[in-house]
Amino acid sequence: MGHNITLAFEAAWKVLAIGLVLGAGLPTLFAFGIRTMAWGQGGSAEVDTAASPHPVGRIIGILCFALVLLAIALGITYVVAYGFGKELSFEHIYPTIQNKD
Repeated sequence: MGHNITLAFEAAWKVLAIGLVLGAGLPTLFAFGIRTMAWGQGGSAEVDTAASPHPVGRIIGILCFALVLLAIALGITYVVAYGFGKELSFEHIYPTIQNKD
């Protein structure tokens, strides 16, 4: 009985971690991208007329948006592959679609 409870807690922890990463992490990353893009454009220009743009902010913002888009594309790929009876594998550096074993 104790072993089953341990397995249940391990599974619940994994679900919670994935939920936090995908459920709260991606919107947080997107919001951070918006914030850095504003900084990259000289975000305090309404208040400070001497504010200058920061190219690093734009680069960081673009990277944040790229990561969010990559996560969305991987999620869609996973769902479509599962619908066709395939699976998404991360055995290599890049994800591949292969037949289920």
